[in-house]
Amino acid sequence: QVQLVESGGGLVQAGGSLRLSCTASGGTISLRPMGWFRQAPGKERDFVAASNWNGGRTNYADSVKGRFAISRDNAKNTVYLQMNSLKPEDTAVYYCAAGRVGANKYDFWGQGTQVTVSS
Repeated sequence: QVQLVESGGGLVQAGGSLRLSCTASGGTISLRPMGWFRQAPGKERDFVAASNWNGGRTNYADSVKGRFAISRDNAKNTVYLQMNSLKPEDTAVYYCAAGRVGANKYDFWGQGTQVTVSS
């Protein structure tokens, strides 16, 4: 059973940056695709970014393209989300998730970290 713990959230002004981390324990994520999702108050959880097992292939939601970057350090069992040029509409709880090899499905989820962007 893989446990995921996010960190790095907080309060930032519009235009600022944050770097989220997601560290896994209880198992390796080195072969798993990894994703970041977010959920704003009163809204559904939305996809933000994903990475294949070695970071060689990534994809992003249109709303964050060019501003956010997903990366990973498999030796540290950690995935990152660098968020730049933050906007108030980026305010949400951010979750990381560990995907299933060979399937478009996420098996494990973290508890989330709050990101609040003030205008």
